[in-house]
Amino acid sequence: MKKFESIGIGIPQVLLPKKGIDPTKWAIVACDQFTSEPEYWKEVEQLVGDEPSTLHLIYPELYLNEADPDRRIASIRNKMDEYLELGVFSPYEGIAYVERDAAGKTRKGLVLCVDLDRYDYHAGSSSLIRASEGTILERIPPRMRIREGAGLELPHIMILIDDPQDTVVGPLTQSKDILQGLYDFELMKKSGRLRGYLVDDPELERGVEEALENLAAPQNFARHYDLPEDTPVLLFAMGDGNHSLATAKAIWEKVKESAPDQQAVRDDPRRFALAEIVNVHDEALVFEPIHRVLFELDTDRDLLKEMEAHYSGRFGFSVADSLDEMKKQVDAQSGAHKIGVIRSGGYGIIEISNPDSNLPVGSLQLFLDKFIDDGGAEEIDYVHGTSVVDKLGRVSGNMGFYLPAMDKNDLFKTVILDGALPRKTFSMGEAEEKRFYMECRKLV
Repeated sequence: MKKFESIGIGIPQVLLPKKGIDPTKWAIVACDQFTSEPEYWKEVEQLVGDEPSTLHLIYPELYLNEADPDRRIASIRNKMDEYLELGVFSPYEGIAYVERDAAGKTRKGLVLCVDLDRYDYHAGSSSLIRASEGTILERIPPRMRIREGAGLELPHIMILIDDPQDTVVGPLTQSKDILQGLYDFELMKKSGRLRGYLVDDPELERGVEEALENLAAPQNFARHYDLPEDTPVLLFAMGDGNHSLATAKAIWEKVKESAPDQQAVRDDPRRFALAEIVNVHDEALVFEPIHRVLFELDTDRDLLKEMEAHYSGRFGFSVADSLDEMKKQVDAQSGAHKIGVIRSGGYGIIEISNPDSNLPVGSLQLFLDKFIDDGGAEEIDYVHGTSVVDKLGRVSGNMGFYLPAMDKNDLFKTVILDGALPRKTFSMGEAEEKRFYMECRKLV
């Protein structure tokens, strides 16, 4: 692999399904989507059947708590080995320039490798690649069981750059007519269209490298954010898939620790992780809020009264006549934090004055973490889209919380100055707009 260590990237060999394999059945939405909608995954299973598909290479998070996870993990590893042995893949050396049509817009990105030695997901990190939201450490070990020993990786990871002039991705958009086409097809379940092109021209590759180096130059970075020149550079901020990248990082640290030759191990393919790089200023990239749903609330407890006590004189609650009224007030908030409530009895609005967190999601999560730990509900899920939180929140025994979106233009400076945001603060689009698995890479 060609490595550019100063900017933390590598140029991979990507594996794509060979011609004749149905790409619509091959490409599957990110495993962390539709986790409260088993019917979605059942429909995907029926559509794919036994045909070659990334469905057989991933672990949908809907099933993480199933009785025998080892059986599914073994099946995934066996299927990876089978695909490699049977020649299911065609290899391509180079960056992949990709376009994703969804919701009437086209998102653009680059599939390449990021150097896990330049990434730190822990709180207070000052690494070149950082988590933009809090990492839930207990979520890493079960994911390590899935990735450890796997012969392939296939990412739903999307990493952001702050490139107002579009110097990294833009030139490839302008040059795509001269690039080799890799794929162009409709995604399943009306999720849009996906196109990919191979970037193996040395001049175009060098242009990507130089544009990233320019963004990462300390003087340019400091000037862009009006910061001291010794401020550690943040070039890549996590968008989607932070726990997947954190899992790859944790495994890489284990590999290094046990390696007899610390110099030779730096060429191990597990040092890098495949990801898609997207400009935060891409017009098709929309930051959507991630809502919360509590399931099977303890009937002997009153969540709103406990929240009132928790916020001690800074809490208010009012009834909303409709979903639209609730949304309107939450989306237009200023000053005090407003959070929508959805339950079987109707809609309401929580208001927290003089909040301890910068964002409404932080104010809510501070309470929910304590409430869940104290057994106030059986489970919490993080869901995308108003219709989903409304449907699930109105089920008897559940409660949904509707949150406003954050301004994506504030992301980088907020992470630089304040550190990672509260976990599950934002989502880059609705569930159907998420990254679909397409490219793979060998890990062995």
